[in-house]
Amino acid sequence: MEDSMQAAYAGDRSVTEVFESLKADSSATLVDVRTNAEWTFVGIPDLSMIGKEVVLAEWQGFPSNGPHEGFANQLSDALMQKGLDQNAAIFFLCRSGVRSKAAAIAMTALGYKKCYNIANGFEGGHDAEGHRGSVSGWKAQGLPWSQG
Repeated sequence: MEDSMQAAYAGDRSVTEVFESLKADSSATLVDVRTNAEWTFVGIPDLSMIGKEVVLAEWQGFPSNGPHEGFANQLSDALMQKGLDQNAAIFFLCRSGVRSKAAAIAMTALGYKKCYNIANGFEGGHDAEGHRGSVSGWKAQGLPWSQG
């Protein structure tokens, strides 16, 4: 089953690969699919130093925890408003890489050709004390971010 899931999107990329791609490719876009609460209380990637903004699009909401109905179509509309077509590289980010993978699959099914999941997400896995943000992910790699 993992092979068929892999074929359903362009694949996984590390946070450092993604940051380099965002710097090098003017049409490459970062979409953060976490919740509004996560953006506010945990933080978001800061791409201002490379002249970009993160697209914020909740994959699922609280308390339902199910995917937002119409997510892919709404995000597609937002990307088209930014002048991006279905050939642009789109990197999906969540806390640890699970929701973002689902979002990459959904957008690929809609016809987007370069949808990537960001492995380990914004906070990555747990450390020895059970905390996130210090072992892997965007924050742990020291990439720029800001908090509400």
